[in-house]
Amino acid sequence: MATRRTDGMNVGGGKTDGMNVGAEKTDGMSVGSGTRGRRRALSAGLVVATVLTTALSVWLAVGLSGQRAAEQRRQDVLAAARQSALNFTSLDYRNYDRDSGNVLKSATGDFKEQFAAQTEQLTELVAENKSVSEGQVLEAGIVRSGARSARVLVVADSKVTNTAVPDGEARTYRLQLDLVLKDGRWLTSDVEFVG
Repeated sequence: MATRRTDGMNVGGGKTDGMNVGAEKTDGMSVGSGTRGRRRALSAGLVVATVLTTALSVWLAVGLSGQRAAEQRRQDVLAAARQSALNFTSLDYRNYDRDSGNVLKSATGDFKEQFAAQTEQLTELVAENKSVSEGQVLEAGIVRSGARSARVLVVADSKVTNTAVPDGEARTYRLQLDLVLKDGRWLTSDVEFVG
């Protein structure tokens, strides 16, 4: 039996002000359920942060991959245009079959057909004049570029020697080259002298 104190409190397990002394309550909630709620909120926050971080990483990786592909395509187009212009401006009557073959290897479409059709006549003309042209590409820039076609402007110099100018003559060419992607290679489909 509980001992009664004079201050009105029961010693030994009685109740005071309607509250059980053995239970801990705060504003009608037990302390344990508040901690669980905070843990759930923290877990949900971490899941959301993880999902957002993953999505951002994937988005950045895809964007970076696209940029790399575009830059690689740009470099491939410029390299093909430079080589085609170099082939076109470097011809030697002593090796004309090889040199004209190099032009044809990097050509396609109408340009290839036109150049091939003129090869026999050009071979005779170059041999008769003992023509040698040593080309050098100075600058090249893309005017427009898509997934399968491009237009490039090329500035090239060449030193031309022949029977009319045996000491050589410097020439500057401004070429507009149209290129198309065919079987994984950028080939020249048209060449125009500009400016």
